[in-house]
Amino acid sequence: MTDTATKLPVKTDKSSAPSTSVSGPWAPFETLRHEMERLFDRFGGGRSRTMLARPTFDFDLSWPREMAFGTVPAVDIAERETEYEITAELPGLDEKDVEVKLANGALMIKGEKKEEKEEKEKDYYLSERRYGSFTRSFRVPDGVDADKIAASFTKGVLTVKLPKTAEAQSKEKKIAVTAA
Repeated sequence: MTDTATKLPVKTDKSSAPSTSVSGPWAPFETLRHEMERLFDRFGGGRSRTMLARPTFDFDLSWPREMAFGTVPAVDIAERETEYEITAELPGLDEKDVEVKLANGALMIKGEKKEEKEEKEKDYYLSERRYGSFTRSFRVPDGVDADKIAASFTKGVLTVKLPKTAEAQSKEKKIAVTAA
């Protein structure tokens, strides 16, 4: 007698599927950063000791692990002649769900998403609720006019503009390259 398996079609709604990870999402960049800092510290050339190693925006990579929606929002940072601009993609959120703060030289973006789904049919009743929050923080570079920082939210995209002071805009100096 031979066993024959019958394949049945499986339908999954990926938008409402809960996270299957028990220990949280894998954070490869956090692990890489930790290992690189450990190596530099071991050889005595710690990241904070060199002037060139300090990035303009030192962002926090210790992302929350218990996010109900499984992701941290994508963020783009651009430096322009007169300002810095941080753009965060926050689909499904409204401006009332997002908070932007400036404290102790750091810009913090917080958000919380609440989703409720309810279906009532003849044979069944389905009710699901999911909640998730995130926090991203960035060190604000020197030369930003903190009183003129502005944030706007349009179609799921948060844009934070950090205008440079007049002094910061004129700090660029071209260095002539000569033959040795």
